[in-house]
Amino acid sequence: MTFDALLNNAAQRLQLAGSPSPRLDAEVLMEFATGHSRTWLYTWGDRECPTWEHARFEALIAARAQGQPVAYLTGVREFWGLPLATSPTTLIPRPDTETLVEAALARAQTSTGRLLDLGTGTGAIALAFASEKPGWKVVGADIRPEAVALATQNAGSLNITNATFLVSDWFSALALPASAATFDIIVSNPPYIAADDPHLAQGDVRFEPRSALVAAADGMADLLHVITTAKAYLTPGGWLALEHGYQQAPSVRQALKQAGYQSVESVQDIGGHERVTLGHFK
Repeated sequence: MTFDALLNNAAQRLQLAGSPSPRLDAEVLMEFATGHSRTWLYTWGDRECPTWEHARFEALIAARAQGQPVAYLTGVREFWGLPLATSPTTLIPRPDTETLVEAALARAQTSTGRLLDLGTGTGAIALAFASEKPGWKVVGADIRPEAVALATQNAGSLNITNATFLVSDWFSALALPASAATFDIIVSNPPYIAADDPHLAQGDVRFEPRSALVAAADGMADLLHVITTAKAYLTPGGWLALEHGYQQAPSVRQALKQAGYQSVESVQDIGGHERVTLGHFK
């Protein structure tokens, strides 16, 4: 079969399987299976696909039809223009989270400073910020050693030298009191989904680590813990910025204000939902 015929067939199968982006999924998996760029496939799609490449592509399409995320099948996802290695042990970086990076960058007005990324996963947020602010020291923390190893690998692959990663249960590995443990900006995309949320049974999240998705107290427990604890780790006037669910912004704003944060506001993501809420602490 030609590459074009294989792609058309695969896109139809993925559409029937419920993929939200069947043609794109098929093209990305074809690119991965064959080593040909999508531009090459557009130009030379009428050529016959070699048997072994056909077989590899079919296996990937079958896995995707069962719901396996494309990022786990290919082992890579782009975030902030950076190609990041992915793993089933971490969340898949999503475009909405770039809103958190933008919010942090907007408040990083100096050429040097310190940023902490809690629950770093692949290191996406930390590495995106570090790539834009080479004079800043960026620390990413995650409770899972395998996530820290993956984030460190991504930093090395991207030659980003101003970001380091450590194993920590939120703030547990950061000693206090010590000036080295305070930060000008703290960011986090913590678990914020309620355990009974029906979205957990849909799409890619079915295959992502539940511990990185679900929080107690209707999804608010980890957000509240970070809000309460971060104050001791912020420099005077330092900012805390949090990603949360699209319906949680009012609750997060209230929690920040009750904890003594000032200039509290929420920022919309690319879909128009209030996705990030932040405030500074004096």
